[in-house]
Order: sequence, then structure tokens, then C-alpha cells
Amino acid sequence: MPRRVRPRPAGTARGGAAQADNGGATKESARSSTASGGVAHHGTTAGARQCRGDEMLLTAVHRFAGQQGDHLLVTATNKGTKPCWVTSYPSVKLGDVNSTALPHSTKDNPGGGKHITLRPGGTAYSAVNLFDHGSKHHTAKSFALALRGANGHDGPTYSVYLKGEKPQFSWNEADVLNWNTKKPYDF
Repeated sequence: MPRRVRPRPAGTARGGAAQADNGGATKESARSSTASGGVAHHGTTAGARQCRGDEMLLTAVHRFAGQQGDHLLVTATNKGTKPCWVTSYPSVKLGDVNSTALPHSTKDNPGGGKHITLRPGGTAYSAVNLFDHGSKHHTAKSFALALRGANGHDGPTYSVYLKGEKPQFSWNEADVLNWNTKKPYDF
């Protein structure tokens, strides 16, 4: 089930107006894609620059809620009018608990240093793996996401809020997968 996403730069007040699309996600930018295509490619396309969060539609779907080993599917769609690229894995901070970004999953495929170029309308996927072992766990209804640059540094942070039947997720440990052109875990 799609969840609401409200991108906002870190440090700003919660709330504010956002524009909703039919899928239930919100976006900060009202730009639309006018170019055809929408295909994502590995490697760098001539003229492509790093994707900016305010030109991306970020969505999250909570899968296997309430089960051990549930996941958050993260989708990033280029809503700008020019190709852009993502690399590595998103920098994710869960709820208000973690002050540092989650680590990269040791079970992920290699190749996270490659650029995935997203044409207008193109989509890349990542996932947050949530592990809930025992009773000393954290719970949240939101997480913060930042795109990483080629140098590994994080860009601006955007909050992603989960809504729906089970908007809350729990974890003791968590990690993140690389961006990819295909959905992980047969979502």
C-alpha cells in the first residue's frame, strides 16, 4: 500500500502544504515530466547531473508489517525535465532515534558506486531492511532520506511519512540496499 511522502529539508517545521498525486504520495515540486522515455540506465548519460531531492517523487511502502524481517520499499522517480543520476544507497535515518545514517546491507549485491541515470519519469528502487529481535526495539512512523553524491556525502534530507493501516514500523537493527532499476525482494 502506498504511503504518504512529504519531502522537506531537514530542520524545517513539520507540516506545510504539499501537492498530492493519485498514488497517495506528496511532493514538494510541482514540476512535471514532458520528455518521453522514463527508463533508468546504469552508467552516466551525457548531460545528466546528480538528482536533487526537490525534483524527485519519493515514496515508501511498508511490506510484511508486523512480521520479523519486514521492509520499507523506497521508490525515487525523476519528476524533473532532464536526466539525473543516483548512486550508492540512500542515506536513511529511522524515526527520531538514530542520529546516524543506517549502514549498507552486507547481503546486498556489489556495484553501489555506479551511477543509475534516470530520464524524466525514470524510477530507481532501494529497500530498508528492518529486523526486530526481542523486546528492546524502536518504533516510528517516519524516516529521513538523503541522496548521496558521487563523493559519498549526503545531500539535503527529506522526511518520509508512512500512513495507512499499519503506518508504524519497529526495529532493533536495520540496513539499506543500493539503488537499483528493479524492485528488490519481488515487491
